[in-house]
Order: sequence, then C-alpha cells, then structure tokens
Amino acid sequence: MNDAAEDSSQPKDRKFVEALSRGLEVLRAFTHGSVVLGNQDIARITGLPKATVSRLTYTLTQLGYLSYSQQLEKYQLDSGVLALGYAYVSNLRVRQLTKPYMDEFARRTNTTVGLTCRDRLSMIYVENCRPADVTTLRMDAGVRLPLATTAAGRAFLAATPEQEREHLFAALAAKYGDGWPAMHASLLSSFAEFEQHGFCLSLGDWDRNVMAAGVPLRLADGSIMALTCGAPSFQLTEDTLRTSLARQLEMLARDIESLGA
Repeated sequence: MNDAAEDSSQPKDRKFVEALSRGLEVLRAFTHGSVVLGNQDIARITGLPKATVSRLTYTLTQLGYLSYSQQLEKYQLDSGVLALGYAYVSNLRVRQLTKPYMDEFARRTNTTVGLTCRDRLSMIYVENCRPADVTTLRMDAGVRLPLATTAAGRAFLAATPEQEREHLFAALAAKYGDGWPAMHASLLSSFAEFEQHGFCLSLGDWDRNVMAAGVPLRLADGSIMALTCGAPSFQLTEDTLRTSLARQLEMLARDIESLGA
C-alpha cells in the first residue's frame, strides 16, 4: 500500500478535480524507488486502471513532466517536475534563514544536518549540510525518509496536534500491518523522551548504521518542519548524541524560530 492511504478516508469534495489528482498520483509513482516506469508499473503502484494511466502518461509527456524512452518503452520524470521542485525550494524562506546556522552546526559537530518537511507518510529533505570532508550520509534535497522510524519523522509527529497525529497513525497502521504495534510502542517511547528533553532519537531504527537526533521546527505560519543531525554509528556514540548534540540541536531550533522563520 502506498502513502496515498493517508488521504483515502477524506470526504468527497465537489471542488476536487479527480483527473488532476490522478495525474499527480502518476508523478508520485516515481518516488517509490524506480527511475523509469512503464504504464503497467504505474498502474500497479497507483491502483489506477492501465487505460487511465496510458492517457495520463501521454498527457504528462506532452506537457513536459514525463519523457518516454522508445528503447525501454518506459517513462521517467522530465524537467517540468524539476522546475516546480526548484521553485519551491529556492523560494522557501526558512531554508534561506536556516542554512548558515546549519552549515556552522555541521562544521562544528562534524555531523550531517538536515531540514525536512512532511509529505504524506514520508519526510523530505529540503536542505542538507555537512562538513567538506564528510562523504557519508549524503542526503540531497528531495530525498525521502520514512515517517515512523527516523528522527525527523518522530520529531514531526511529536509536535503534531493529537487529532492530526491519530489520523497519521491510522495511515501508518494500514501501511505496516502486523509491524505496526511494535512501531507504535517505539513512537510512544520517543514521544515520552521528547516531552522530557525536547528531542527525538533514532538509534539505528531506520538504518542500523546511523545515529540521529531530531527536533521540530515550528514556523511562523503554524506549520511544522524537522531539524536533524546525525552520523554513522562508528563515528557517533549514543551518549554523545543524547547528552550533547541533541541538546545543542534543540537550542539551534529555538534560535531559528526566534528569527521568525
């Protein structure tokens, strides 16, 4: 089941354009790990009829959002999508404000520092900073992370109002099935730590070789993003992360909030 499950229970809206929604679902199919997809692949991922997918991919190709390979008989994202993404990131005020602080934090702590926002059941990097000599944890803008097991996702959920959080929990339960109870318990434990210390940790939960901390960033418009720092487990101990870096990250987030981001 894809992340669209989050929105499946929403009431029908007469102003909602179903055809546009389906076209965007086709574009979202390319976020599931494959660079190139055929109509049959897209139909499987989206749950849309293959005939509908064929019309949508043709239209999106004509508009410059997809390109078609005659050799592979498959589609890939084209420059139209890149233009939209770049316009969003380049005009994101919080990114412009936070980058100098993130660069300094990364240099001083020798960690990778990220700024992320939620998209359905994922967190997406909009900025990533790391020291010049660090080659690991290369998370460029646009990279997606799972919501439930990463420090970014846990920090976001911890700061999310209860009603919205329960809605997300229902979608996560549907996505993970039998694995959800253990994941839910881990999230509740992370929220308890957040209430006490102001940060969330992911100690190999997402990637067994990665140690990371996350804190929510509450923007002036009421929206929530997440600020993270992390490093490979051979480089960063849990004790250093918990007693030093995570606390510094929490203070950095409050400083950024004071700028009116």
